[in-house]
Amino acid sequence: MTAPADSGARTYEIRTYGCQMNVHDSERLAGLLEAAGYVRADGAEPDVVVFNTCAVRENADNRLYGNLGHLRPVKDGRPGMQIAVGGCLAQKDRDAIVKRAPWVDVVFGTHNIGSLPALLERARVRREAQVEIEESLVTFPSTLPTRRESPYAAWVSISVGCNNTCTFCIVPSLRGKERDRRPGEILAEVEALVAEGVIEITLLGQNVNAYGSGFGALGSAPHDVREMTAGGQSAFAGLLRACGGVTGLERVRFTSPHPKDFTDDVIAAMAETPNVMPSLHMPLQSGSDRVLKRMRRSYRQERFLGIIEKVRAAIPDAAITTDIIVGFPGETEEDFEQTLHVVREARFSGAFTFQYSKRPGTPAATMDDQVPKEVVQERYERLVALQEQISWEENKKLVGRSLEVLVAEGEGRKDGETRRLSGRAPDNRLVHFRAPDEAVRPGDMVTVETTYAAPHHLVADGPVRAVRRTRAGDAWEARQGESRPTVSLGMPTIGRPAAQPASSGCTAH
Repeated sequence: MTAPADSGARTYEIRTYGCQMNVHDSERLAGLLEAAGYVRADGAEPDVVVFNTCAVRENADNRLYGNLGHLRPVKDGRPGMQIAVGGCLAQKDRDAIVKRAPWVDVVFGTHNIGSLPALLERARVRREAQVEIEESLVTFPSTLPTRRESPYAAWVSISVGCNNTCTFCIVPSLRGKERDRRPGEILAEVEALVAEGVIEITLLGQNVNAYGSGFGALGSAPHDVREMTAGGQSAFAGLLRACGGVTGLERVRFTSPHPKDFTDDVIAAMAETPNVMPSLHMPLQSGSDRVLKRMRRSYRQERFLGIIEKVRAAIPDAAITTDIIVGFPGETEEDFEQTLHVVREARFSGAFTFQYSKRPGTPAATMDDQVPKEVVQERYERLVALQEQISWEENKKLVGRSLEVLVAEGEGRKDGETRRLSGRAPDNRLVHFRAPDEAVRPGDMVTVETTYAAPHHLVADGPVRAVRRTRAGDAWEARQGESRPTVSLGMPTIGRPAAQPASSGCTAH
């Protein structure tokens, strides 16, 4: 919803940093604000600026306070303007945010995003900052109003929090222990999204394939959980199969699983459910058993490579991506060589690569043997170069292949000058294709033949073989003229970064 000229409605802007969970939360924040009568600023100076923060990198607080500093003179010149800070950094720093930046009006945590409109109003009436940080979840985010960024693809949160204790990760202390949604609630949301025109959903959780553990012993679990696990399959495998029965849902993805919880029945569910896509993000973090132990990751190299082997046997065309941390405390050259070995063996289609960054409050931050920056940088460059080579070799295998591509919006930065459109193949690879004579919309499907491969995308410069107009395209077309959220993602990119190391999203998986 965009403000009509001179409507008098208060406007908002949301700036999002970090992981997919934060992106999903920001859609809820937008929905809450619009339900309360706010409208998008749509490029104009907003009346309310909301920072949805991330705390997984050492410099996250510097980034936030730098942004807040830039806004101070703007706010001084605009009576009535408000600034709110939420997300993981707000959960961690709490009252310290208002002490360091007293011009902030509202601070709210990861567990109470639903309180934002009330806190803004309270701060306005009382003329003082409002800080509200709950220690446990108040309302499951997916039950709140939403303003989705995409009319054709959607996140569906199936759990929040994490029960793991990885020594590099602060997320469990900020998001709390895992809490799972009832299967019926999840499927009802999926069906409602499909009715609105969505044809692709991504099941979302900090440790998505641990879904079901939050219900406790199976004998005392809710009826719909026991029904979903009939025959001994895990709750997550049952959920994937149940998504396969939703009419009109064409693509199902999930992120991110943890290797320790990745079971054979999940692989079978992926292989046997037609709308579950042949793509998998499987975080490695390190290929060294010694480093994995120090990270408190409860799998080892052999177990990880065994999962990859089973996935490829069941789903030969699967594109597998990963997360890797370089320079974890105590990492030796021998340890790093083990990571390179796993990369060569697994042949990932892409990797989110990170230089280790201290997360204040985590055990790893105080470990001895912190690796010198110059050593980490050199190893990082070797890893990126190897993965680039493998990504390119794997993509070249797809030249000449016919692919059905879901047309996307905003995926191709150079589409205008190259007269191309862009979209995602079933395995989630990015495809740039020649614009057909027939008009196509984001959300529609096109069938193309790949003509060229680069490390991070495919090109199809031949004629489009077929165009399939979809309900998702209809939904996109109906939405034109409305603005979408301002989301400035501080998320990592696959492949070679710019001069600075890639900014980390949540790598807790």
